[in-house]
Amino acid sequence: MTFQAPLFLLALVLVPLLALALVAERRRRRRYAVRFPAASTLAAVAGGVPAWRRWLPAALFLASLAALFVALARPQKSVAVAVSRASVMLIIDESGSMQATDVQPTRLDAVRAAARSFLGEVPSSVQVGVIGYRGFVDTIMRPSDDRQAAQDVLDGLVADGGTATGEAIAAAIPELQRIKGKDGRQVPAAIILLSDGRTTEGRDPVPIATEAGKAHIPISTVALGSPDATIPAPAGFGEIPVPPDPVTLRQIAKVSGGQAYTVKEAGVLKRVYQHLGSRLGTKRQHRQVTSGFASAGALLLAAALLFSLRWRARLP
Repeated sequence: MTFQAPLFLLALVLVPLLALALVAERRRRRRYAVRFPAASTLAAVAGGVPAWRRWLPAALFLASLAALFVALARPQKSVAVAVSRASVMLIIDESGSMQATDVQPTRLDAVRAAARSFLGEVPSSVQVGVIGYRGFVDTIMRPSDDRQAAQDVLDGLVADGGTATGEAIAAAIPELQRIKGKDGRQVPAAIILLSDGRTTEGRDPVPIATEAGKAHIPISTVALGSPDATIPAPAGFGEIPVPPDPVTLRQIAKVSGGQAYTVKEAGVLKRVYQHLGSRLGTKRQHRQVTSGFASAGALLLAAALLFSLRWRARLP
């Protein structure tokens, strides 16, 4: 929660000061009270007054002051608001290392299953595209609202070759920039990049991700796989290590304004995609909640006055 006029919060210091003054005043009254010889007898006849009745009106009054002071500071909270149109590009690494079985059944099959969850979670106002890449970009589906077409592209990816992450990001940026809203401006756009290895071909992806950030296209990255994963060597002799590269992917996310995830299990990958899918198509806006605090302050003040007049026939 943030405040548009935070200086008014300084007035909250008055609340504990008033509470201390009230306690001091009531102690002073007891100290100088006139004592009658038959006071105990009168108290027994009249009946005792619970201590909480004496303090409740004052406590409600102080709470109302606190709420009203907060209202003066004009509090606001950040909420997710749906946008009328947005676009996202799924960039999927389909290099040979995606054959690894450390993420069951294979890394590439786990991606397909997670993508189905993503396509089910993403709002209908979001257009989804797909880029598949290995040592080069070999598949580009422009963002559209055809979810089945996106799934068909994902199902057609085959794990083989090297990794050209920079080239894939470079291919995605103009595809997202070309989608305009009714006002002619670029609609909110994002990239979800899943890779399981270091870049072996093409340009360094980090500078290109920086350009995506300047174009207001954040990249959320998913580093898939475990560090000790291997795949069979092409010649059939031995194993080739295929660890993910979370360090570079975190840099890509950081310079573009996105989020970075490291995933070692298919179930976690699915949850990450569901989370990203539910967040896309919304933007954060500040909404004032001043009226809520003002209403609470007014109700507390009314309750303080009511109880004080009913129980003590005077104001708190």
